[in-house]
Amino acid sequence: MYVKPKKQLGQHFLTDMGIARRIAETLPLQGPYHVLEIGPGTGVLTQFLLQNKQLDLKVIEIDQESVAYLNQNFAALAGRIIADDFLRYDIEGIFGGEPFALIGNYPYNISSQIFFKALEHKDQIPFISGMLQKEVAERLASKPGKKAYGILSVLLQAYYDIEYLFTVPPSVFNPPPKVQSAVIKMTRNNTEHLPCNEVLFKNVVKTTFNQRRKTIRNSIRPLLGADFDKAGNPLLDKRPEQLSVAQFVELTRWVETQQKV
Repeated sequence: MYVKPKKQLGQHFLTDMGIARRIAETLPLQGPYHVLEIGPGTGVLTQFLLQNKQLDLKVIEIDQESVAYLNQNFAALAGRIIADDFLRYDIEGIFGGEPFALIGNYPYNISSQIFFKALEHKDQIPFISGMLQKEVAERLASKPGKKAYGILSVLLQAYYDIEYLFTVPPSVFNPPPKVQSAVIKMTRNNTEHLPCNEVLFKNVVKTTFNQRRKTIRNSIRPLLGADFDKAGNPLLDKRPEQLSVAQFVELTRWVETQQKV
C-alpha cells in the first residue's frame, strides 16, 4: 500500500532512517513513560519509537490513508492509533490524565498551532521534541535581540527550556519541502506559575509583538488607552524583541497596576 503525500495536510514524509532514529533518541532516557506521536504518516519515526520498550506509545493521525497503512504494517500499534485531528482532539485524557511526552515530524502548516495547544497543557506535557520548519525552530529557540525572537519564543520559553538540535535538508523528504527543517527539544522548566497575571502576560506579549517595530510605549496603548503614565517604566522605551521573559513579567505587572488606576 502506498500513501500519497497530501499538500493540504502539509505532508512531507521523511525518508532518511538515520535522521528518524536521531529524532526518536531525543526522548529522555529514563522511563517508563507515555508518549504521543503527532502525524506518524507511514511510520518512519514510529518504528524506532516502538523499539523502545520504555515507552507507552500512542499516535494521532488525521489522514485516513495513513491510518490504514499503519494498521496494515504495524501490528504493535493495534489499539494505539487515534484517527483524529490533534488540534481538535481532547488530549487531556489520552493517557488517563497522566503526563506524556510529545514527539513528531510536525506538519509545517500547523506547527505553531500545535505548540500553542501544547502550551495550554504544559503541566501535563513535560517534554516535547521533533522536526519542524527551520524558521519556526529558530523562532522557538531564539534569544532576545534576535530577529527570530517573537510571540512563540516568549510564551514557550516562559515554561520550557528549548534547544535547537540540528538542521535537516529538504533532500531527505518525499516530496522535498521548499524550506530547510530542524529538530528541537523542549523540557519543562521549574516555573509552575509566573509571578504575574498569566492571562495578561499573554496579552502583553501578543499586543507588543503585533507592532514589533514600535517601542512598547506606543504598542501597549490597546491595553491601557491614551492616558497611561508614559514616563513610569523604562521598559516602555524598548522594542518587544529586546525584552527577556523576566522583563515581560515585569512589564505585565506594571500594566496591571496601570489598569487599576
